[in-house]
Amino acid sequence: MANHNGLITDVDLRSHENNLAHRTREIDRERLIVRRGQPFSISLQCYVSLPPKHQLELILHLGSKDEVVIKLQKGRGAGDKWWFNQQRAQDEMLLTLHSPADAIIGQYHLAVLMMSPDGHILEKTDKLSFHLLFNPWCKDDVVYLPDESLLHEYVMNEDGIIFMGTWDNINSIPWNYGQFEDYVMDMCFEVLDTSKDALKNSEVDIKQRNDPVYVSRMVTAMVNSNGDRGVLTGRWDESYTDGVAPYRWTGSVPILQQWSNAGARAVKYGQCWVFAAVACTVLRSLGIPTRLITNFSSAHDVDGNLSIDFLLNERLESFDGRNKRDSSWNFHCWVESWMRREDLPKGNDGWQVLDPTPQELSDGEFCCGPCPVTAIKEGNLGVKYDAPFVFAEVNADIIYWIVQADGQRQKIRVDQASVGRNISTKSVYGDYRDDVTQQYKYSEGSNEERDVYKKAGRRVTNEFTEPGQLKLSIKPSRPVLGTDFDVIVEVKNEGAREAHVQLAMVVMAVTYSSLNRGECKRQTISVTVPAHKAHKEVLRLHYDDYVGCVREHHLIRVKALLEAPGENQPIMAMANIPMSMPELLVQVPGKAVVWNQVTAFISFTNPLPVPLKSGVFTVEGAGLLSATEISVKGDINPGQKVSVKLLFSPVRTGVRKLLVDFDSDRLKDVKGVATVVVYKRRIRSLN
Repeated sequence: MANHNGLITDVDLRSHENNLAHRTREIDRERLIVRRGQPFSISLQCYVSLPPKHQLELILHLGSKDEVVIKLQKGRGAGDKWWFNQQRAQDEMLLTLHSPADAIIGQYHLAVLMMSPDGHILEKTDKLSFHLLFNPWCKDDVVYLPDESLLHEYVMNEDGIIFMGTWDNINSIPWNYGQFEDYVMDMCFEVLDTSKDALKNSEVDIKQRNDPVYVSRMVTAMVNSNGDRGVLTGRWDESYTDGVAPYRWTGSVPILQQWSNAGARAVKYGQCWVFAAVACTVLRSLGIPTRLITNFSSAHDVDGNLSIDFLLNERLESFDGRNKRDSSWNFHCWVESWMRREDLPKGNDGWQVLDPTPQELSDGEFCCGPCPVTAIKEGNLGVKYDAPFVFAEVNADIIYWIVQADGQRQKIRVDQASVGRNISTKSVYGDYRDDVTQQYKYSEGSNEERDVYKKAGRRVTNEFTEPGQLKLSIKPSRPVLGTDFDVIVEVKNEGAREAHVQLAMVVMAVTYSSLNRGECKRQTISVTVPAHKAHKEVLRLHYDDYVGCVREHHLIRVKALLEAPGENQPIMAMANIPMSMPELLVQVPGKAVVWNQVTAFISFTNPLPVPLKSGVFTVEGAGLLSATEISVKGDINPGQKVSVKLLFSPVRTGVRKLLVDFDSDRLKDVKGVATVVVYKRRIRSLN
């Protein structure tokens, strides 16, 4: 910025040097973006030397209405104050600014004042601005994380893996967090600026933005649109015609862009992994180390009794007259952010659960957390925030009841071990799964586990005992979508006499959140099982049996109920059968060089016995290209292979991921990914 009329002729924010030192060059190379608790320098070009006894003053303004004004001390100050020092070199003045490690994050406007000996302003240069972020590399910052490999993954990595499926059949999808894509940081601050607290009292809000507890809690409220102008609207009923189906998203950037471009109008639609992924993008962009977590067999305890009660009628159909029911999801995603909890007693630092999916109100808002993971493991449910709800997500009992025709309830199954299994996150060492279950709970059956349950108020003993003579189980199956397959139900008789039993089997389609999407097949038979023998009943499912009810998550649920004369209660078994998806092949041959055009080849073969209509590929990748759609012309017949070619020019160097999603009328959520190493351009020698 040049000024030819005064003593100060130009100001250089030294963005290239500062951003490199502050690890923000991936965000922007032209604008100044720095991290708190770490000094940065700017230089002033002076027309003449400063007159004797004239002084420089630096003033910072924060907020659109200058809600916060900070005068920098000259010379070293206390650690909790902004200060600066200056060095003179010929006609240049080098100013080094020092921010405290608990400074407010946001966009600052800097005014440089030339003051006369009697305190009058002789000259003012004020069209200067920079952004300040949290600093997990600074040991005095409460988000400090002392491990470079963890920082690389949880702050700097733009590519993620989200684990989905069921606890015994875990799969994953790639995700583009894109926190360093153009203007994503600005949109993340826009998320904070649009919160209810910011709109109600911007000064109070801004002054609390030095605290990652406050900021992260605000993010969980603002990623969903329940009760505010948040980013995403949730929908779980598969009616997505007025928006984008949750399974079609492959990255956070298009969601944030759409929200911002529409004037903070909520984007349709998200489900738990989309909410969590967008929150991960926002928190990493702001400088808070964050990772996405998947909890398999996740409980949603509405009434807070640490018990999930399922009421079934005699046909094994859900029977519940309440408006809001307990539920158990095959998986549920949230995020963890790393911070010291100076608002809590010792022992609560480290990873904190933050859940942006709108489930229950917390202090009147649809938000959840931050809740210390250590508090969940130890059963300390009195700490802030939302510890009882999170504890239930990983520890609740599941109880099944049969509601008989006369209204009487009969308890048929108690499951104290299924909730909270294989809690997963992406490894810092590659695209594979790390199991973090031991960070949330002690080993099943251990003394420590029983002590935690007692402290948390959960039942420790099981007053329900299953019959000892007859055993009922459903054998796991791994069918491929589009094929016929068998469901095997086994009745084992461990008694000394033959057993005459009635076996009812129901096959239904469900969503990952356990919503019933239709019955596929039902069968009830009478079976005689000899003593010390087993009977296997094979239920054949044809494609036509399930095509009409299986939905976006391609999940089959089998329930079996065994009734025998003389037994006290029926025996129930249940199994989820996820259907395998076809392969989507993505290839980027040759060497990729930044700004040079490369070609991607994408291919897919229709595995179904029916044609696919309205096929569309969606392609995106951080540092490679923004979200792009490629429509497939005509129908894709059974067994037909369709191939498309895409030209693009990478905009940033490094290891990048090209993400592809395929959707059609009958087959959706087919994912593919290719790793692309983008090299720097070679500068030819002039010799």
